[in-house]
Amino acid sequence: MACLLEAPLRISVLSEVTATSRHYVDRLFDPDPQKVLQGVIDMKNAVIGNNKQKANLIVLGAVPRLLYLLQQSSSSLELRTECAVVLGSLAMGTENNIKSLVDCHIIPALLQGLLCPELIFIEVCLRCLRTVFISPVTPVQLLYTDPTVIPHLMSLLSRSQRTQEYITQIFSHCCKTPEHQTVLFNHGAIQNIAPLLISPSYKVRMQALKCFSVLAYENTQVSMTLVNVLVDGELLSQVFVRMMQRDQPIEMQLTAAKCLTYMCRAGAIRTDDSCVVLKTLPCLVRMCSKEHLLEERVEGAETLAYLMEPDVELQRIASTTDHLVAMLADYFKYPSSVSAITDIKRLDHDLKHAHELRQAAFKLYASLGSNDEDIRKKITETENMMDRIVSGLSESSIKVRLAAVRCLHSLSRSVQQLRTSFHDHAVWRPLMKLLQNAPDEVLVMASSTLCNLLLEFSPSKEPILESGVIELLCSLTQSDSPALRVNGIWALMNMAFQAEQKVKVEIVRSLGTEQLFRLLSDPDSNVLMKTLGLLRNLLSTRPHIDQIMSSHGKQIMQAVTLILEAEHSIEVKEQTLCILANIADGNTAKELIMTNDDMLQKIKYYMGHSNVKLQLAATFCISNLIWNEEDVQAVVNSDCSHKGSQERQDKLREMGFVDILHKLTQASDPNLCDSPLFCVCLSKGINESAWVSLL
Repeated sequence: MACLLEAPLRISVLSEVTATSRHYVDRLFDPDPQKVLQGVIDMKNAVIGNNKQKANLIVLGAVPRLLYLLQQSSSSLELRTECAVVLGSLAMGTENNIKSLVDCHIIPALLQGLLCPELIFIEVCLRCLRTVFISPVTPVQLLYTDPTVIPHLMSLLSRSQRTQEYITQIFSHCCKTPEHQTVLFNHGAIQNIAPLLISPSYKVRMQALKCFSVLAYENTQVSMTLVNVLVDGELLSQVFVRMMQRDQPIEMQLTAAKCLTYMCRAGAIRTDDSCVVLKTLPCLVRMCSKEHLLEERVEGAETLAYLMEPDVELQRIASTTDHLVAMLADYFKYPSSVSAITDIKRLDHDLKHAHELRQAAFKLYASLGSNDEDIRKKITETENMMDRIVSGLSESSIKVRLAAVRCLHSLSRSVQQLRTSFHDHAVWRPLMKLLQNAPDEVLVMASSTLCNLLLEFSPSKEPILESGVIELLCSLTQSDSPALRVNGIWALMNMAFQAEQKVKVEIVRSLGTEQLFRLLSDPDSNVLMKTLGLLRNLLSTRPHIDQIMSSHGKQIMQAVTLILEAEHSIEVKEQTLCILANIADGNTAKELIMTNDDMLQKIKYYMGHSNVKLQLAATFCISNLIWNEEDVQAVVNSDCSHKGSQERQDKLREMGFVDILHKLTQASDPNLCDSPLFCVCLSKGINESAWVSLL
């Protein structure tokens, strides 16, 4: 049968099946309906709190028979109700039990049962559905397969407090995607569930609140609707504020804070609104204190991190509220040897889940320190903080490693921390180790952090270079993930900035011209921009420009041509023209432009472009083409044999560049007409003797 347990488990369970268990199943097939009913009632009493008995009955085929009886119109209401109760009890067993029930198609059978007019039967079917759907092994999409189910569930909300509790709990557990949010929203979830927030039943209020938290999460449409909803004449946001009061249960305070957090992040509530600054943020900080349970501290910290992630003012307020930065240090010491926990089960639970506290602390530190230098300093000065981050990078839990590297990334935005704490603790070593073998989500954050460690002013740059990082970064540029390609090329770009020639040569060698030009045609604009940035940094310093262009000039010029001719953003074209300007600054490389009339025409076109940035970048190319230091030295030494600059000037004058320069100096845009660049170009191209006299 489809609902039987998996083979390895079936063998061990079957060996323990008793005659009594078989007897329960056999009675379900008795021709006498009364005996069947009594058999179901006896089965109900036998399985309560007995997982072994539940597994035995499932293996013996009780579920298909119970479902058959439940769906038969000839079955009495009492029998169908008792069958649903037994199925609900079986669902409260192990995850394997749930899988077996789902395989036996319990969900469509129970959903069909909701069409019955009898409230008692509807309630037991909903209770069983609730138990099945809250299990992590149940595919939530099964709730949305039949388009008539959601509207019918909405219509049942008014039947009783039990239907309200079960249905809202089902919704809150089965709303996992934006598509699910849309379905519930379109079928009137907000107007149907909002009145339940003032229900006399705490369970109903709590489940309705949870429903709103999952509906509002990262959903602008829902959040903007919620902000205008009235509940008994009171704005919904104020209802949530009341639910955050200290005299309310912690679960309610936290969930209400999550609702307001999600509405704020979705743009429905301003970050400086009093309900956020004076109510939500302090409530979440309060949840981080050690008086609360582990799961409450975790949820409070993670929600607070999400609330203030994009807002520097909220970060500053939080950092000075209730000594939050120091309070979070306790997350790494829990549970301590002197813990006040006396409940052995609770202690065992907390020992198994202590890593969640560390994960939450790292997340909150990352959010706190993402913008403000003083907060970053306060974090790094917290006891053993850098050591804790370094330890976190090698924890067995992937989630902790990810949170630790996020925290490191946040702190790495500080020049001061890069020069002090990061250098003192050699954080680049565990970071490099992490990059060797990690899931993509960890690799993205770790490689992003590495980009910052490779900045010019970072003391970590040299030891990272010596560790052979170039090959690793080049391999990232070949990833299927656009984020990893961006970070790989970004790190190489930072590495190439003002680097020695041997480093640049090694980058070009390891990356390979084929991959470099593949990146220049990458569909992701961020990858393209960083690749152009890398190329620009490689082509800096005249000897380096000449050396690279002598080896790869033809391919580079082809790539530049393709980008300038294609449909790209202004930023991409500007960066490409800046690369041309760098090439034009080379002593010998500039000839690759001067001998390419098509390229000169493109430069001329962009000098007349409507965008000022492109005009300036194109004019910069001409400035470098007209003159260079060797030409100046030749004129000073009266070296008549050196006629390069004069020949270039003559050619450019013949092509009409001087006329364009004159027009640009008369432009209405002050960025153009007042630019020293145009004065220099004109002085170079029109009056050589005047230019020499200025040297």
